[in-house]
Amino acid sequence: MRPARLLASACVISLLFGSVPALAQVGTPALDRALAPIPAPRDAPYPGVISLEMDATDIDRRIVSVKQTIPVAAPGPLVLLYPQWIPGNHGPVGPVDDIADLRVTANGQPLRWVRNTVQTNGFQIEVPAGATSIDVHFKWLTPIDGSQGRVVITDEMLNIQWEKALFYPAGYYSSQITFRPTLRLPAGWQYGTALDTESFQNGVATFAPITLEHFADSPVFAGRHFRQIDLDPGGRSPVRLNIVADDAAMLAATDEHIELHRNLVDQADRLFGARHFNHYDFLLAVSDRLGGIGLEHHRSSENSVDTDYFTARTSTLADRDLLGHEYTHSWNGKWRRPADQLTPTLNEPLQNSLLWVYEGQTQYWGQVLTARAGLSSKQQALDWFAMTAANYGTMPGRQWRAMQDTTNDPIIAQRRPQPWSSYQRSEDYYSEGALIWLDADTWIRERTNGRKSLDDFARAFFGIDDGNWDPRPYTFDDITGTLNGVQANDWAEFLRTRLDAVGPEASAPLAGLERGGYRLVWREAMNDYHKALYDELGRKDFQYSLGIMTNAANRITSVRWGSPAFDAGLTSGWEIVAVNGRAASATVIADAITASKGNTTPIEMMLRNGERFRTIRFDYHDGLRYPHLERIAGTPDRLGDILAPRRR
Repeated sequence: MRPARLLASACVISLLFGSVPALAQVGTPALDRALAPIPAPRDAPYPGVISLEMDATDIDRRIVSVKQTIPVAAPGPLVLLYPQWIPGNHGPVGPVDDIADLRVTANGQPLRWVRNTVQTNGFQIEVPAGATSIDVHFKWLTPIDGSQGRVVITDEMLNIQWEKALFYPAGYYSSQITFRPTLRLPAGWQYGTALDTESFQNGVATFAPITLEHFADSPVFAGRHFRQIDLDPGGRSPVRLNIVADDAAMLAATDEHIELHRNLVDQADRLFGARHFNHYDFLLAVSDRLGGIGLEHHRSSENSVDTDYFTARTSTLADRDLLGHEYTHSWNGKWRRPADQLTPTLNEPLQNSLLWVYEGQTQYWGQVLTARAGLSSKQQALDWFAMTAANYGTMPGRQWRAMQDTTNDPIIAQRRPQPWSSYQRSEDYYSEGALIWLDADTWIRERTNGRKSLDDFARAFFGIDDGNWDPRPYTFDDITGTLNGVQANDWAEFLRTRLDAVGPEASAPLAGLERGGYRLVWREAMNDYHKALYDELGRKDFQYSLGIMTNAANRITSVRWGSPAFDAGLTSGWEIVAVNGRAASATVIADAITASKGNTTPIEMMLRNGERFRTIRFDYHDGLRYPHLERIAGTPDRLGDILAPRRR
């Protein structure tokens, strides 16, 4: 397929750029020849090492300055690529528009560059005779506020993602291009990274040479308030928690809380039985100023949590499973990687067909490991499963769209806000995927009378080749083959039935709950986790009654497809002004729903959207409805066994 695509690109380029003037960019002189096709990558070493010098000291203006020196072997056209398909983002999201002041020189003389207008992350230059290297200077203009993209620099910290601030020569595998990076930080700042530091003097960190494949996978968190904690004292490969914070007081983790994070590392070892890294660095920002993130890497992860994460840990539920999820990715997604995700360069399109394993099974293990470590309680984990089961068990979008198709969402939607998320569906391979893996886990446990479980799959699939951290791809057949090695079954049919179900008869994969000893039930009060989490997030939940979610200002943030609110013509954006003649609040809305239960009294609601007002009468009489898990008497508590810590 690659040769055909290159041929087509060459034809398009020939048509578009048949004359030199057509190549000109605004403010950029044209090259002296037509654009050359972007060369296909080959598995051969790039000659020489690319140096990258980054200056990240302009904190006030959020500007990062970069100089690269790229060895060249011969004169002629050279195409430099800016990364487009960013691992972990699962889509073509490289922010090339954040790059400015691009200047290229050879032997001190400026070289002309032109952007490829078909593959717009490609930049062509003409290397002059006699040049042995070129220098590439540019600015990375990082977002100043959230409307421009994720904020990566604040007055107190920064998050360097190297793939956002580099160019690399086309024609070579990422694994065959070597970089030697340096990073200048503001005075007094410290940092954490999976990169190996050769020296850190006068605010300049010099890192050991590393291939582009691993360089782009090794971000940096740095800040004026920094703390590093050893999570595996005396372990065979260091695991460290590197923390930056908005304020030094936010670093004050208790010994008990730190021990729970050490438990997470221990429980992952007991689950997988192998490590595929020489060291691992959690990068954690305790901040409400840095843009939120939870992004996996092979030997590190980028995470941001609430400012109370360490100082009021019992009140921060939203972040509870984050580190467990991202740590699991070192095994699932980074070392074992879907074959269609293992592309030769950062500009070759990824395919996401196995994200229900990559993310879905990771979501499952993230919840399980968090509970096994004690970072969440068994009841909190059960409540999470109740909320997840309720959402997918009533998902209107299942009528037309299979869960498998949502694996394409990072490419086709790129996490843009949706008007009707319950009908459009959005990346359901995460949490619905977790329900599928719970289904598989309890099925194995039932058939083997508890002798085997999905833990055995994890050990057989992820726990091999201890110490190896070269990516090992997997396919659907690899998944089903390993499952069959644990317990014989038609696993292809088992999985495909759940992945591809669509239409009126398509049911959510909830069998794992009942096989696990619990059933989904509905009550008029939220479970404790649900209430605490939504209080933390400022959400008011009436989605399973009237079909709306609101915020603290009584503004509707979402409407569930097919609900009473949907039938009344409501959308997100309406503000609830009054309910049954009383000024609106979450309590007043709840009281009105309760008062109408089991009778014929309508719920009258006045709403406003800009200058428009509406009064709606809801003929709804089923009361408040919130999900819970209820034990099924006389059955094994398999879900409880799954969540219990491993002792061996």
